[in-house]
Amino acid sequence: HKIPYAVSYRKIKYPRIELKTGKVLLIIPFGKKPDAILEKHEQWIHRKLDFIGKCLKASSGKKLADRADTEFRELINRIADEVSRQLRVRLKGISFRKMRTKWASLSSKKNITVNTLMRHLPVRLIRYIVYHEMVHLIEKRHNENFWKIISKHYRNHSSIEREMFAYWFLINKKESRLS
Repeated sequence: HKIPYAVSYRKIKYPRIELKTGKVLLIIPFGKKPDAILEKHEQWIHRKLDFIGKCLKASSGKKLADRADTEFRELINRIADEVSRQLRVRLKGISFRKMRTKWASLSSKKNITVNTLMRHLPVRLIRYIVYHEMVHLIEKRHNENFWKIISKHYRNHSSIEREMFAYWFLINKKESRLS
């Protein structure tokens, strides 16, 4: 059946499909037709939309926290200190900004950038994200060793990752209503 979508024409070489908020956005080069791209990736799009639908359903009963900026920053700093001691690693610094595609990231200079949208998450998920990023101080890639370290503290990391995905859509749905 027909997939509802929006198109954004840009000065790019290759087309891509974004499903960030559960809606299909085709980003395509000027002069390209969206139909061929939709047709080629129809099954993939349906699978992704189905998965996103399940995540949204799972997130429907979830409540978003609404922490003040200062409270959120203090929480992150406290968690980072705890994880630092736990993993015996050292961060250079922590910065905060709204990010469109990820919860947090670690730079090669050992600085963590935290997505300010994390302020809406339960503390246990915030703790997991900080832990995840700080494990990158030990193991840069998401390889077997990385997940082994994560598993020592979070045996259920796959279900945590799925839950974070559900919150991602819930928060972005809320954000798109606000803007």
